[in-house]
Amino acid sequence: VQLVESGGGLVQPGGSLRLSCAASGFTFSNYALSWYRQAPGKERELVAAITVPGGTTNYADSVKGRFTISRDNAKNTVYLQMNSLKPEDTAVYYCRANAGLLYNYWGQGTQVTVSS
Repeated sequence: VQLVESGGGLVQPGGSLRLSCAASGFTFSNYALSWYRQAPGKERELVAAITVPGGTTNYADSVKGRFTISRDNAKNTVYLQMNSLKPEDTAVYYCRANAGLLYNYWGQGTQVTVSS
């Protein structure tokens, strides 16, 4: 099982990034997917999630209207489009795949830094 994030980097305030998380080793379409982030000295927090089978999305209040989570089951990939980025969005971003309580996988994280 593997989840590999990509797309992080340094961006100016107001800019955009799209994170990707490529999955392998499990039946991707059966899993709920989510993005978390962890800033230095803070707890890891849920940013966005997308369920199965309906694809319902939910977002942290701090990112509503700016971030969009989506999934492509044909490519075994989940995305996080991040617009209007703010310095407080700076964190390591992780993707997670889970199915019930037994199956729970995490990626290694990708750094997002929002700074001028």
